[in-house]
Amino acid sequence: MIELNNKTTLNVNEEFLNTIATTLTDKEIELIITDEKEIQKINKEHRGVDAPTDVLSFPYEEMPMSPLGSIVISASHVLELSKELGHTSDDELALLFIHGILHLLGYNHEEDSGEMREEEIRLINKFELPNSLIVRTQG
Repeated sequence: MIELNNKTTLNVNEEFLNTIATTLTDKEIELIITDEKEIQKINKEHRGVDAPTDVLSFPYEEMPMSPLGSIVISASHVLELSKELGHTSDDELALLFIHGILHLLGYNHEEDSGEMREEEIRLINKFELPNSLIVRTQG
């Protein structure tokens, strides 16, 4: 289940994102949709990178009843990438949400041998998302 905090005008298919979340975890996930300026600020504060990004994940401490964590997604990145790659903003948002959940579950594409990318592709197919998202994961 997700707790959605949409700080933008981006339309969000909350039902579909809830389906993704409940398929991957039984824990609650906080999803924040924000603008480029705020995600850049969060990126700088938490990662030391003074630049906007598409998605950030923050796992919570492992306690029995705690939520899995928070995912922050840039609405402008969703719109830009969906237009550039020819799929809908709902599809791009779903991919970024999947990407964020996988990080919360312990996957790390910067350190693994492709396992996270393989899992993203499996989930793109499972949720019948467009093949343009598979190309997106290769970038």
